[in-house]
Amino acid sequence: MTGKEADREFVEYVVKALVDQPEKVKVERKIDERGVLIELTVAPEDMGKVIGKSGQTAKSIRTLLRVVGAKHNARVNFKIVEPEGKGVVRTETEEKKEEKVEEAREEKSDIEKELGV
Repeated sequence: MTGKEADREFVEYVVKALVDQPEKVKVERKIDERGVLIELTVAPEDMGKVIGKSGQTAKSIRTLLRVVGAKHNARVNFKIVEPEGKGVVRTETEEKKEEKVEEAREEKSDIEKELGV
């Protein structure tokens, strides 16, 4: 894995190993003011495999992706793109709430590391 693309390559490798249609896996890497955004698109039939029961697979990928990002001093966010016309539309407010919760968890983790907990 190359340093700059390690996050994208990591997601692509893991997801292709999980799904039934690896040829339809598409991973895009974008950089904005909040850091790196990894957008994942898979075949609609494979969405359940990537998300997992109660979202545990997606959460695990996010956690490992943050570790890869930390290794390269980058804040990495992960988004699974829903197929057109499918799924529940999430409001911007819900997304902001999730971001705030995630930031609070990261701050807590940083404080625990500093305190040696």
